[in-house]
Amino acid sequence: MNSVAELIGKDPGWLTTVKGVLVFALCVVATLITILAERKVVSWMQMRVGPNRTGWKGSLQSLADGVKLALKEDLIPKAADRIVFVIAPVISVTTCFMAFAVIPMSGKVKLFGHTTVMQLTDIPVGVLYVLAAASVGVYGIVLAGWSSGSTYPLLGGLRSSAQVISYEVAMGLSLVAVFIYSGSMSTADIVSAQNKWWFAVTLFPSFVIYTISMVGETNRAPFDLAEAEGELVGGFHTEYSSLKFALFFLGEYINIATVSALATTLFFGGYHALPGLGFTNAWLGGWFGMVWFFAKVCFFFNIFVWVRATLPRIRYDQFMKFGWKVLIPSSLIWIIVVATLRALSANGASRFVIAGFAGGVVLVIMALSSAWDKAKEKAKIQPEFDVAAPSFPVPKMPTSKEVN
Repeated sequence: MNSVAELIGKDPGWLTTVKGVLVFALCVVATLITILAERKVVSWMQMRVGPNRTGWKGSLQSLADGVKLALKEDLIPKAADRIVFVIAPVISVTTCFMAFAVIPMSGKVKLFGHTTVMQLTDIPVGVLYVLAAASVGVYGIVLAGWSSGSTYPLLGGLRSSAQVISYEVAMGLSLVAVFIYSGSMSTADIVSAQNKWWFAVTLFPSFVIYTISMVGETNRAPFDLAEAEGELVGGFHTEYSSLKFALFFLGEYINIATVSALATTLFFGGYHALPGLGFTNAWLGGWFGMVWFFAKVCFFFNIFVWVRATLPRIRYDQFMKFGWKVLIPSSLIWIIVVATLRALSANGASRFVIAGFAGGVVLVIMALSSAWDKAKEKAKIQPEFDVAAPSFPVPKMPTSKEVN
């Protein structure tokens, strides 16, 4: 059977162009749908009506907002660096589109008579390529804040850079266990390695750490500190209007789709059907795999909406402390555990030895957690203050007779 890389390598140039246009159009249409879906779901959770004027039950509200932004006056502040001010939103949105090039959205399908896969390219370090594209995307935010010539956008840009650096470390470490178990960094190979068990089950701690990190990576609530309205007016895009603001808006939602698609690829089996429904992969000539893929992406998008509607924004110091003192150490410990289990399994260790090691790790974690809780309780106990015997000299208090 031909590998995914060989299939893609046989694609003629015009077919690659068609797939690129399809991916671009899919991202734009998905953005319009997800914006409307988010507003509808949040309004339902907050017992409001939500968009209901433009189109049938507000179905064209996102399109109307896009047209409105395009027709707005484009303003550039006098103090702004004009060239960088214009380039920043382009950088931000372009990198989001680039990341989709290595995401496999289906297995083998027929497209215009050619056997191919719905994936633009497959490289041996595909996951690192996605992380690199996401890292470059933060340059757009930082440059937007710096070039605006205003204080609040600059603070938002600085916050965003610190945020992405902190949470990309945790995100990258959470993927190491996936690389160890799949034996590859290629997205297509990782999907193939999950044909029996999804990594969300076998590598559940990695899945949890990645899910938390992807919310921080996309600057979404409760981690939207780069654009905190109560502190920074609008954050890094305070001075932007018209199409430039629309590009930032587009980039944010495509970034959400990108990290959701990556989570689907790495932990939820990609385009594979749910366990027990594998026979559906052959439906529609293999195209039904895309239905499963986008259903899983929608699941992760609902996590973003749910978190936004229920959790308040945390303080900046709490946010950074959580990233550096909780997520990163937890990822490092988990990598050591996974590497040890993998080595024991490769050396032919019995299941009892592997289960014993795993149980020992659980017991050690429970003991450390218990000791940590007891230490926190002791720290909360305040020493009693003896009013009658102070440790420093005080003048004698006058009695009521002396006062009279």
